[in-house]
Amino acid sequence: MPYRAPITDFEYIYNNVIDLAQVGETEKFSDIDSDTVSAILTEAGRLAEEVLYPVNRNGDLTPAMLENGKVRSSPGFAEAFKAIGDGGWVSTSSDPEYGGMGLPFSVTMAVSEMMSSGCLALQLNPLLTMGHIEALEAHASDEIKQTYLPKLNSGQWSGTMNLTEPQAGSDVGALATKAERNDDGSYAITGQKIFITWGDTDFCDNVCHLVLARLPDGGKGTKGISLFMVPRNIPDQNGEAGVANSLKVVSLEHKLGIHGSPTAVMQYDGATGWLVGQEHDGMKCMFTMMNNARLSVGGQGVGMAEAAYQHALAYATERKQGRTPVENGTGTISEHADVRRMLVTMKAEIFAARAIALDCAVAIDMSHGTKSAEWKTRAAFLTPIAKSFGTDVGIRTADAGVQIHGGMGFIEETGAAQYARDVRITSIYEGTNGIQSMDLVARKLMDGGEMANALIDEIESFAEEARATRPRMAESVWQASETLREATEWMVGQGDLNERFAGSVPYLNGFARILGAHYHLKAACAEGENGPRTKLARFYINRLLPEHTGLLAHAMQGAEDLYAMNLDDLSK
Repeated sequence: MPYRAPITDFEYIYNNVIDLAQVGETEKFSDIDSDTVSAILTEAGRLAEEVLYPVNRNGDLTPAMLENGKVRSSPGFAEAFKAIGDGGWVSTSSDPEYGGMGLPFSVTMAVSEMMSSGCLALQLNPLLTMGHIEALEAHASDEIKQTYLPKLNSGQWSGTMNLTEPQAGSDVGALATKAERNDDGSYAITGQKIFITWGDTDFCDNVCHLVLARLPDGGKGTKGISLFMVPRNIPDQNGEAGVANSLKVVSLEHKLGIHGSPTAVMQYDGATGWLVGQEHDGMKCMFTMMNNARLSVGGQGVGMAEAAYQHALAYATERKQGRTPVENGTGTISEHADVRRMLVTMKAEIFAARAIALDCAVAIDMSHGTKSAEWKTRAAFLTPIAKSFGTDVGIRTADAGVQIHGGMGFIEETGAAQYARDVRITSIYEGTNGIQSMDLVARKLMDGGEMANALIDEIESFAEEARATRPRMAESVWQASETLREATEWMVGQGDLNERFAGSVPYLNGFARILGAHYHLKAACAEGENGPRTKLARFYINRLLPEHTGLLAHAMQGAEDLYAMNLDDLSK
């Protein structure tokens, strides 16, 4: 079964769960209404279905290759990317002054998710370019903006971010790449970067690298790092891609999945670059790019989950095996209880993860539209949850998709295995999910749990309202939120951060479980007594929500038992 964009689901969540209308009430996004959003979703869905999905398999079977120092892309990728650029899909949320659409990020999230479902390996290119554009809009000089943004927005040029080095992964402060001042105001960049997604391409006129490097007078750690624009080709006096810069792709990584996306080792040998932002302020500039990128990666997880679910559902409703217990049924494996359990779990998880991501995106839009610190704090709090939960759901769903296919799922020709391989990276890049959970219990609880408790209050308040029409489900959600409040108070009360870190992953997952139940309850209350959303919500709340009890109990155990076993014990 070909992929079909879940436009109805997006619209239902927008209208009944996260209140997208409030974004359109701000002056910044006053041109956005439901008809406009529907038209955008329809066109983006068509792109994902008809342009990206057909080339997805090509990327897996015929990976990007490095030939004579140049990247050769997978068959069909160049044409598909041209459709992305020509349709304006690189620049959906970019500033209209430089050729962007100026759409809310909450709409861009839906577009990006559908593109991820269609072809994750290719979607990574515009995703990184979008983040690149955002960093330039916020921090670059007017000259850099005028030179680079129109080309990036149109898809003529693409953008990357260069953080990681062989000795400096998540510890970015350990980087060794050097920057030296040139007499003409530019900088000479020297060093090596690894894991650079789409470090080169043969279908864009230029590839623009945002590179973190340290000036001679830059202090140690992250505070001494600066950010530089280092293009593959130096723009000429007309702003077109000119002579080659002093940089090269050393090699491409051989990866578990996303084979169509070239992951490069980049070498800079005195390459010419220009400062973005202020000297020694590079991490601040880069985090502008990374924060929304983290949420977008959560959306990638949801997009891959949707594609894997549709693939598995099609197989399960066609495959006949054994006797099924459903009288006058179809006789397909979709009627076996365990297969049905997996299918309904997949659908329920996808809805929860999608709603969390879109709610976070709405908070980002409201923070921009209202300049409210509260909305900004809400967005920051939800980001690690959306990234981690969304990618975990993607991995679990793709794995279940293989299981539903049975032995055929382990055979490459069915395509089920590709989803499992491709989605696996999403819980690792843009900050591993463990790092997301540590961020949640440390920096995001520095307010004493104020935002966490505000969200819990919101969950309980709606549960109180829902008691009139969905009493059993509402009671379950309310009780779960009280357990979450207790766990939050425990986290806030730990002075030693390692006590929090030891339970940070189950705490984040417990929070996500309860948020998911909250969104399912809202969806159920917006329809009739026994509609499909209510049935799905009942399944999630009755069968998946109870996991929060064990997760939050785990979260409050502290670190002692983790370190009770020393390294010698672990090796025995």
